Amino acid sequence: MSDPKQLNLFDFSDASEPTPEPSVDRDWIPLDGKVPIPPGTYETIEQMANHCHRCQRCELGGNRTHAVIGRGNLHAAIAIVGEAPGQREDETGLPFVGKSGELLEKILASVNLSTDREVYICNVNKCRPPGNRTPTSDEIAACKPYLLEQLRLINPKIILLTGATAVKGLLGDKRGITKIRGQWFPWEGRLCMPIFHPAYLLRNPSREKGSPKWLMWQDIQAVRAKLDELSIAEG
Repeated sequence: MSDPKQLNLFDFSDASEPTPEPSVDRDWIPLDGKVPIPPGTYETIEQMANHCHRCQRCELGGNRTHAVIGRGNLHAAIAIVGEAPGQREDETGLPFVGKSGELLEKILASVNLSTDREVYICNVNKCRPPGNRTPTSDEIAACKPYLLEQLRLINPKIILLTGATAVKGLLGDKRGITKIRGQWFPWEGRLCMPIFHPAYLLRNPSREKGSPKWLMWQDIQAVRAKLDELSIAEG
């Protein structure tokens, strides 16, 4: 009998027979956060979203209004990864809405980047933590396979990690964002840059040299320059 705690993603033949390629049944959802979701499980973001909307890999699934998958160009050169949905995101099913989203759009537009063309936005966790608290390590781990599949399908050249939780969730780096923002880190053949979360910039409105907003302006210009450099290199 199957384990009642989970629904297996794959059927495997008897070990005594030649082992065929795993057969994916995308109507089955893993209910245990420790069950792996191997690369290639999903062929489209829509298939992944279908699982996320029904997912119970961690306790956050029991409280959501909507799973928040992402928005933007599904073939974007830049992916922006946030922490987890807030109340507005949970209500709308879209990441980075409200004042933080408006500021993020303005930051992108300042260097001629747009979610219509170059950018896709998502979160480490797809469900809202109660009270907008920071996701726990177990919650991040349970949702990380979805993020990895998402990034594989979008296939961006550059990944921007907004805030320390996003950095920890993807890179496993626990250093504070002020220590590593604006630096490039290699990951799976791509370039990642930690940047300030827009909510942090809203709490620190100064534009003086050395302020968070001033530093963000330096970082987003560096991102634009790196994208142009990579595009030229690819011909």
